[in-house]
Amino acid sequence: MYSAILRQQMLSAAKDAISHGANMGAEMEFDDSTYCSELKKHKATFVTLKLDGLLRGCIGNLIAKESLIQSIAHNAYSAAFRDPRFDPVQLDEIPLLAIEISILSDTTPIQFDSEQELIENLKPGIDGVVLSDNVQSGTFLPSVWEQVSTPEAFLRHLKVKAGFNEEYWSDDITAERYSVNIISNNKTAV
Repeated sequence: MYSAILRQQMLSAAKDAISHGANMGAEMEFDDSTYCSELKKHKATFVTLKLDGLLRGCIGNLIAKESLIQSIAHNAYSAAFRDPRFDPVQLDEIPLLAIEISILSDTTPIQFDSEQELIENLKPGIDGVVLSDNVQSGTFLPSVWEQVSTPEAFLRHLKVKAGFNEEYWSDDITAERYSVNIISNNKTAV
């Protein structure tokens, strides 16, 4: 969907945002005026960072609030320095980081009348899922399917991420699916 040049521009924006943060201790002012119209479209993104094959940070948004290139830069900085699960990325780690940009499609509701029907409607390896009940919600990117063996396990873990226990169920639960277009620098050091 995106040309090699556009993919490289996206990865460069992510790396520049991380490098600037490590060097300057702050998020960079990002100007999208020099980018083509494709990168100025409003898109939701997640940026996932890995070091030696292990998660090092992941931050994103489900709703497009800014241009694609700005979203990438903002989420790359946030994944490197604002993910509460990890210490901030250090300058010497930056060349070793695997950067994965997930560009999200719009979400669409998943129709179901029971937990079992929701499980049956999930598409392993394809669906990113947003699970919500009142003000609590959580999402898993499609890449999480690589770590879980069944749709049942995927839903159990997603419930916990959303702040519920594994067995929780309510008639008020809603679920939405989305797909992603992944741009990666393919650093696969393990």
